[in-house]
Amino acid sequence: MKNGSAVKADKATEKEIPLDGAPPGKRQAPWSGFRFDRVELAGSLGDLGTLLPIVVAMILINKLSPSTVFLCFGLYYLLTGFYFRLPIPVQPLKAVGAIAIAFPDRITEPVIGAAGVIFGALLLLFSLTGLVDKLAKLFTQQVVRGIQLALGLVFLRKGIELIVGKNLFLSGVMGTYPDSGINLILGVAVFVLVLLLLDNKKLPAAIAAVALGVTAGFLLGGLGNQRLALGPTKITVLSFSLHDLWIAFIMLILPQIPLTIGNACVGTADTCSSLFPDNPQPSKTTAGKFALTMGIANLPTGLIGGVPMCHGTGGLAAHYRFGARTGGAPVMIGAILVVLALVFGEAGLTFLTLLPNSVLGVLLIFAGLELCPLIRSLKTNEEYFVALLISGISLAVPNMAWAFGIGIGVDLLIQKAKIKI
Repeated sequence: MKNGSAVKADKATEKEIPLDGAPPGKRQAPWSGFRFDRVELAGSLGDLGTLLPIVVAMILINKLSPSTVFLCFGLYYLLTGFYFRLPIPVQPLKAVGAIAIAFPDRITEPVIGAAGVIFGALLLLFSLTGLVDKLAKLFTQQVVRGIQLALGLVFLRKGIELIVGKNLFLSGVMGTYPDSGINLILGVAVFVLVLLLLDNKKLPAAIAAVALGVTAGFLLGGLGNQRLALGPTKITVLSFSLHDLWIAFIMLILPQIPLTIGNACVGTADTCSSLFPDNPQPSKTTAGKFALTMGIANLPTGLIGGVPMCHGTGGLAAHYRFGARTGGAPVMIGAILVVLALVFGEAGLTFLTLLPNSVLGVLLIFAGLELCPLIRSLKTNEEYFVALLISGISLAVPNMAWAFGIGIGVDLLIQKAKIKI
């Protein structure tokens, strides 16, 4: 399938092979936008390597309700599948996730919920007023790449800290072999496993790492006095103070906006055009429509304390790479997440607490390694200068909004003054 085109000519039959993979001569008419089979199911799991590390870390570190988190992702995946009828991903906001994981003492559940509400309201505003396209011009590629690099390095740092730390479980359970160095040994073993499975289409690396981690955690005494019980964890409507809203806006939303506009809106729309040039509903896969659906989904998500969500070019490529071609993929993974939230919420939380720190660290490392190489798309020294300046400031100060603002200012100065570096 050249350039991800929806159809191609079969030389033997001179008939078109449809996007959904049906045999020559059996093209679906009209195109339904849905396929439910093993290949589509495999494609639906393609982006778990991005979703799981951030979500699991935020549930364990920021003390979020597993049922709330997975229910929101599941419902948004269902909405996405039925509306766009393409394998559009649903991902946690990377800036929000990275900062929340790095500063759990300041980024509490109400702050995360407030971020979802503010984020949803802003995206609805950007979509309904047409500001998305205008803002996209301000967030140049070098600014977005700088933020992505900074977030990747934050994930790497946090992941390494979890691997080399002595504590085996975030839950505080000491386990069978405390202070034995087993956390580091397990981290190295899981790191190697993930490397070996990175290109495995039958067994996604993240799934293998989580399965091995839960098994190892159980054998190492991570269950403690916890019990496995079916049923959802508590889902509550949050209330926010002005302080929560301010912290959410300054620490989480400001550094997230350039990523969202540049990657989740404009980038996802461009990737859809490249992978699905014969998409019968191109009017839906626009930057404005992506902003609209993100706004609609994040407002209720924030009110109940879920993880703020978005789309993304990397997630779309991941779904596509592992076989997803229709809206069937997001519908299937969405249904799985809803069942996980409502039926296995309590048990899911117990299983998540079995994950050793080192396994969680490995997942965070690979999530970071997915972001860092994106800087290679830059071409000039001036672009690299802006991106590296943003990432450097981000690592030096706890508030990425400073890096974001300074980066945009320096970028504009270099362009207007035609500075050469």
